[in-house]
Amino acid sequence: MTEVVLAVASLTDRGLSRPVNEDSLFAAAPIFVVADGMGGYEAGDLASAAVVDAFRGLEGDGYGDLAGVRRSLVEASAAVAAVAGRTRRGAGSTVTGAMLVEHGGVPYWLVFNVGDSRVYRHAGSDLVQLTVDHSLGQELIELGELRREDLATFVDRNVITRAIGAADSTADSWLVPVIDGDRLLLCSDGLHSELTDETIRATLTLSGRPQEAAATLVELAKEAGGRDNISVIVVDVVSGGSALPGDDTGTTAARAVPGSDIDEDTVPVRP
Repeated sequence: MTEVVLAVASLTDRGLSRPVNEDSLFAAAPIFVVADGMGGYEAGDLASAAVVDAFRGLEGDGYGDLAGVRRSLVEASAAVAAVAGRTRRGAGSTVTGAMLVEHGGVPYWLVFNVGDSRVYRHAGSDLVQLTVDHSLGQELIELGELRREDLATFVDRNVITRAIGAADSTADSWLVPVIDGDRLLLCSDGLHSELTDETIRATLTLSGRPQEAAATLVELAKEAGGRDNISVIVVDVVSGGSALPGDDTGTTAARAVPGSDIDEDTVPVRP
């Protein structure tokens, strides 16, 4: 395989209402992760940091694999349990991520999530949410009891049904082709709860470098209220991916795996 060259920018911001930033992120090829901690100022930041720390060992020159993600999720669960054991209220964290892996001699993204932090794929001017939220709102949508367009005003939209540190911490995962020119966005709910998908799509379409896209998204979320911490990672596939898109969705199902400084870089990922 030829090497995959990525342009990457990451940004996390406390927002306008929260006293501390309970989000954490890690962006170092081949792994990109966003975690949103729960447990208040007492433990939320520690929980998300523990989750991110569990994935740091996956950084390297080559491609990752499912086993590494599985191992990191297990380590994250143990680390969050240790944090929770030192608090009165307990602790937990969402996590979402994308890792470059090799499948059939071709580079793919292994996309995964637990909770309601998301990964989007921006191709051309189209935006697709790759992950599926583990939330009460999403469950009601799937049952036909809530319209997707009403989710933004749903009073319990922030109630999540899976989390690292919760009874159900099962991750879902997908294999997504790495396509030249594609842009991935990883974000906490502090972004997507403030901005519509159309605003996110338009911003990713009109922004040039990943640094510009990340900064603009965070600023727009703050202008919209900034009621939560906001974290984003923008990853552009510069070269080394497939020249043509795959199927209509750009995704191939994979088995599920159990359970404010801007940093920008252009990173080659070698076979």
